[in-house]
Amino acid sequence: MEPIIEAENLTVARKGRTIIEDATFSIDPGTYMGVVGPNGGGKTTLMQALLGILPAESGKIRIMGQPLENFKEWSKLAFVSQHSINFDEKFPLTVRELVGLGRVNRGNLGRPLKHEDWLKVDEALSFMGISKLANRRIGQLSGGQKQRVFVAKAIVRNPKILILDEPASGIDPEAQERLYMILANLNAKQGTTILIVSHDLAAVFCRMNHVMCINKKVYTSPITKDIDPNDVLQKAYGPHFHFVFHEHICEGVFDDV
Repeated sequence: MEPIIEAENLTVARKGRTIIEDATFSIDPGTYMGVVGPNGGGKTTLMQALLGILPAESGKIRIMGQPLENFKEWSKLAFVSQHSINFDEKFPLTVRELVGLGRVNRGNLGRPLKHEDWLKVDEALSFMGISKLANRRIGQLSGGQKQRVFVAKAIVRNPKILILDEPASGIDPEAQERLYMILANLNAKQGTTILIVSHDLAAVFCRMNHVMCINKKVYTSPITKDIDPNDVLQKAYGPHFHFVFHEHICEGVFDDV
């Protein structure tokens, strides 16, 4: 199986300071990976490098087997920023209209969406459990609802890769758990490769099948029943770090979330 994302001897800097150093890793299709590490460790920097937003100092990145500099199939990759829900609450679009923007591409820019596009929009709303919000103004929603709208916008074109940078930041624990369950469904049912930057270590080790730990260096590991999370996490957080699970729902894929 060819990796869907690869990095080889990757070094990334910001303002002359090395943030990611000599990272080599590969991610297989269908991986649901939690990206964790201390604040300032380089999680967002690495995601931006994989997206081509931030240039690498050295090393190589390949997406779907293609060198990043040659990669053209950006419609197969979707990104939800940690700042996506921070906007003017008077923003006039409805939920359905906003999700519809995810169907806009170079081929239909400036043209009305087709019937098949709106069918995909309604499918994405249904999958995210927000069909009842379709005609609400986006500014009227709670933080958790907004986050699910932006994930719907990201998945409406059926991407092969979905990258989310702290999507649960600023929303309540119940909304966070609901979002993680929905993403688990997306991964299990559609095989979408998901990378999610998260500070919720319990959610990562309950719901996801791989973990990436970042603190300048990058470490990856599958998550299995036999793994001791501390063996993995201490590589990024230091030898004195000790992880304790809080109460968390860890089982199953959910049809009604």
